[in-house]
Amino acid sequence: MNLKPYACDPALSRGRRYFELPAPTRSAFQRDRDRIVHSTAFRRLVYKTQVFLNHEGDLFRTRLTHSLEVAQLARSIARTLQLNEDLVEAIALAHDLGHTPFGHAGQDALNACLKARDLSSAGFEHNLQSLRVVDGLEQRYPAFDGLNLTFETREGILKHCSRRNARQIEAREPRGVAQRFLDQSGVSQPLLQPSLEAQLANLADEIAYNAHDLDDGVRSGLLSLDQLQDVALFKTYSQQALHQHAGLKGRRLLFETIRLMLSAQVYDVIAASQKALVSHEPADVEAVRRLPGLITFSPTMASQSAALKQFLSRHLYRHPQVRQKTEAAGQVIHDLFAAYIADPEKMNQDLVEQQAGQTRQISPDRAVADYIAGMTDRFALKEHERLMGRSIFPGAS
Repeated sequence: MNLKPYACDPALSRGRRYFELPAPTRSAFQRDRDRIVHSTAFRRLVYKTQVFLNHEGDLFRTRLTHSLEVAQLARSIARTLQLNEDLVEAIALAHDLGHTPFGHAGQDALNACLKARDLSSAGFEHNLQSLRVVDGLEQRYPAFDGLNLTFETREGILKHCSRRNARQIEAREPRGVAQRFLDQSGVSQPLLQPSLEAQLANLADEIAYNAHDLDDGVRSGLLSLDQLQDVALFKTYSQQALHQHAGLKGRRLLFETIRLMLSAQVYDVIAASQKALVSHEPADVEAVRRLPGLITFSPTMASQSAALKQFLSRHLYRHPQVRQKTEAAGQVIHDLFAAYIADPEKMNQDLVEQQAGQTRQISPDRAVADYIAGMTDRFALKEHERLMGRSIFPGAS
């Protein structure tokens, strides 16, 4: 693997929390990726909502297919930029492991449940939960809790973190993955940056969900091709598709437009990032941390991508039909949380033990949150029906 000096070299990794001998045939980051793919939390992503609830259709994206699309885009860009493909793939595959059932609606509901119990609570952050999954909630190995991933993969997973939670992590792991959310550098006092591979996984996440949410929005009937002509990025490549294939229409036009749009964004990231790297000339990974983000869109593409995101927020994520379903899903989370807090014995005790582990001391509230966050959409609906005696989405479970 021909890596640039500022790429993460597995031979120079900051290591794992628990010492392990190197694998004879795999690098440290390849080993991380393999552990993630074989984890229970990764398998559960196939039944976790992206935008449309899991029972609404077999062809809508789930958290699993989303993660695979992010990994594909990130690896393609990493190869051209001569960054570490294995690391960027591991981060991409693990970035949503901590997501709740029912997507952001579930996350918001669980955060509200924790805050309502204790105003000083750290609440629920899905990035922090993803780190909790790989650091402790997975129970697979005899010598340690979690997957014992490298520092570089774990840092990439924790792409957002409140200062409160960062301080708690830093107390347990000094100069660890939360350090960059507390340390400041430079005249304008920006936060330190993660590795270029972590920056790339984060941007690939945005590219992937903008594109596939367009596809799913049209498939659902909530968005139309005519409506999408109001989005400059979509309109540009829709016209290009029609210029190259006269008479193209329907789903083939949609697919070709999204394909061209994705390609343009990938090439834009490559060109803009190469320009930034040449301009700043980071000597190594540590130099990257003290510079502005270097994996980036051009200003024009950044503006167009932001406009697409705003369009999706207004016309898809806040669509009355989507909001009706997500509000009901949020109620499922509230009901489950209340039921388990009132009577913890209602939880599957074997699963609770597996989720929480026997070596950690956590609050009852956090144990319930871990249990619920680990559920798939359909398991949450089955549990809700069992405990409440009614189905909130008849026929869904």
